[in-house]
Amino acid sequence: MMKIRKQKKLIHEGNYVAEIEVEYIYSETEWSPYLSLNDALKLDDVREALRQGDIETAAGFARIYTLTPVAV
Repeated sequence: MMKIRKQKKLIHEGNYVAEIEVEYIYSETEWSPYLSLNDALKLDDVREALRQGDIETAAGFARIYTLTPVAV
């Protein structure tokens, strides 16, 4: 029996955070839960785009937020 659940994953890279919706696959195997290959590659693509400063490409897959340090 397989069950798929959509969840949001956050990726932090530099001054940016990407919020990406992925599907976790739950099954009776020892590897459960896991991502599909497409979702894993999507996470890698967004992370690499953020590293290179390519916000436009990252925004095609995810919601992008900037982090602002808070002075204490």
